[in-house]
Amino acid sequence: MNPVSDTVVLSPPSPVAVQLEGITKSFGDQVAVRDLSLTLYEGEIFAFLGPNGAGKTTTLKVTTGLLRPDAGTVRVCGLSLRHQALQAKQHIAYVPDQPFVYDKLTGREFIHFTRDMYGVSETVAAQRLGALNQRLGMDGFLDQLCETYSHGMKQKVALAAALLHGPRVLIVDEPMVGLDPRTARAMKDIFRELADSGQTVFMSTHTLDVAEQLADRIGIIHHGRLVALGTLGELRAQSRMDGRLEDIFLRLTDEPTDETTPAGS
Repeated sequence: MNPVSDTVVLSPPSPVAVQLEGITKSFGDQVAVRDLSLTLYEGEIFAFLGPNGAGKTTTLKVTTGLLRPDAGTVRVCGLSLRHQALQAKQHIAYVPDQPFVYDKLTGREFIHFTRDMYGVSETVAAQRLGALNQRLGMDGFLDQLCETYSHGMKQKVALAAALLHGPRVLIVDEPMVGLDPRTARAMKDIFRELADSGQTVFMSTHTLDVAEQLADRIGIIHHGRLVALGTLGELRAQSRMDGRLEDIFLRLTDEPTDETTPAGS
């Protein structure tokens, strides 16, 4: 009888999807992001948290190539965003917090414009749009002009357009704002399915419950610096708290006050 081996076989690490190294970005005298390094892996949902003005959106825009950092490097799927920008951006989709669509196009026309821009075949695009239309419930407005849309409608169309070319990295800023509960649930399910299929979701959000439910890992940025990084369990260890993400977030981003104790107190 063969003896049972006690050798532990470790799973190989997931391939790197996004690599930010030493990113600094300023606007005039204001440093928005300071010496930030961050690695995102294939097949994960990464939630990026921080107070208003902490540097979240700036980091996302640097990752997409919409902003060029003052210092540091960005690689997407192994490609330099500075030296191989066109190839790298083929792997990215970005949905900002204020989704952009052309007012004088219908939602369907806008999605077809995106299809043509990425060179997706009509057959593949029709299959993907059909599935997304069913999931997001766009039938009632997809052929209306975008200028008539609510924020939630624009969010749905922007997401459908972003996913049409099958991006390896989806970057979304505040994706749940303006969505009804049913659509928010559908979007969460889509994000989870993307990650399970090996794609990467880089999500900035103020909705801590969404981050707690969805994220495989969480990063917290404060005053342009990454102050915490890891799974929820690892963040609990770093903060020495065993509570909810909200409590951990508030502790890690707590602002000291200059108030002094009144005399005689």
